[in-house]
Amino acid sequence: MMHIPWVAVFLSLKVACSALCIDLVIGIPLSFLLARNKFYGKEIFDTILTLPMVMPPTVMGYYLLVALGHNSPLGNWLQFLGINLIFTWQSAVIAAVFITFPLVVNPSRVAFETINTRYEHVAQLSGISGIAIFFRIFLPLAWENILANALLAFARALGEFGATLMVAGSIPGKTQTMSTAIYEAVQEGNDYEANSLVILLSLICIFVLIITKYLSSRKTWARTE
Repeated sequence: MMHIPWVAVFLSLKVACSALCIDLVIGIPLSFLLARNKFYGKEIFDTILTLPMVMPPTVMGYYLLVALGHNSPLGNWLQFLGINLIFTWQSAVIAAVFITFPLVVNPSRVAFETINTRYEHVAQLSGISGIAIFFRIFLPLAWENILANALLAFARALGEFGATLMVAGSIPGKTQTMSTAIYEAVQEGNDYEANSLVILLSLICIFVLIITKYLSSRKTWARTE
């Protein structure tokens, strides 16, 4: 019989949705600024943003653990405010944001860069403000690309393991996500629970990939029209 720890499933969904919201709110404006502006140190800044894609998740988790720990300036300040992020579900969200942020920023930046600047110039000549240009021109033209990569970021956040385990641990009912629950189930020899979670997580990822492929095919079809 399949046994699914639904608490871990719902926590994973909460963490992934929270991380995706943060990624979009911060990442989309940032990617637009990177696409449309040049400034000193831009390449270095871009390298730092891309680093989580090549850095092992456990290393990123260690950096976060040090940054949020009580011995760091940030950790001391948070402790002074009565906030403890280590081994909480919020720290799992922070870990997921750091891991998935490049998956939102980099493709969104490319999407904004490929939009013809002629639209922007015409809008500026018409007296449309910069914010209005972003919401009325750039975002509608790039939304399918952003959505497709946002879904990939969601799937990545849903299955995040290394960084999450470092900063949030695997406390059942509190910080245990699907990935850490699978790890614990395998360690305990609980094949039924491990298989259930693996199948469920795989189905979710397959569903996300199908939607992503559909959106990509729509973009390709639109270009050929």
